[in-house]
Amino acid sequence: MRRQELYNKVIEYFEKAMPVAETELHYSTPFELLVAVILSAQCTDKRVNIVTPALFFDYPNAEAMSLATPEVIYEYVKSISYPNNKAKHLVTMSKMLMEKYNGDVPSDMKQLMELPGVGRKTANVMQSVVWGKAAMAVDTHVFRVSHRIGLVTSRETTPFAVEKVLTRYIPSHLIPKAHHWLILHGRYVCLARSPKCSECGLSSLCKFANSK
Repeated sequence: MRRQELYNKVIEYFEKAMPVAETELHYSTPFELLVAVILSAQCTDKRVNIVTPALFFDYPNAEAMSLATPEVIYEYVKSISYPNNKAKHLVTMSKMLMEKYNGDVPSDMKQLMELPGVGRKTANVMQSVVWGKAAMAVDTHVFRVSHRIGLVTSRETTPFAVEKVLTRYIPSHLIPKAHHWLILHGRYVCLARSPKCSECGLSSLCKFANSK
């Protein structure tokens, strides 16, 4: 099967099986999403959603958080992975938003990646979720699922390499949704240790399932 044909079949499956695919992080503003995505690095969305209500209530915007200290923010996020670093990033990120962008989250990729705690993956999440841009954030789920299905080959060994292939073959208007398709599929079906191949609607197409 040619690669574009595989992509077409995978997209067709997800369009039917998962017509609505959105982030599972809870947020109401771009700033809140940015904070939640920074906190979600190497941590579950479920855990992030437990700690953010109190954090957002007391620090709802960049102005409020920029006036806090990392030690204070730490108390809100201490059950999250790497809480010390993330608390520092949130405060310094908020300060930069106030100093350079009047407290608003920029939509430009380069400007996003200049913010403390924001790498390419986080910037892509912001671009796709908030602004609907054709940006593909590659986390561990997207990376794993893309390789297992065969959407990318073993030559694509980095998240950026996977991102480039996915954005080449997925229609641009579907990329924001496809990002969530792959994440949610990896989170609930194509698990890292015990993938549920017998329950997967893509098993007939999947390189991994057909190699067992």
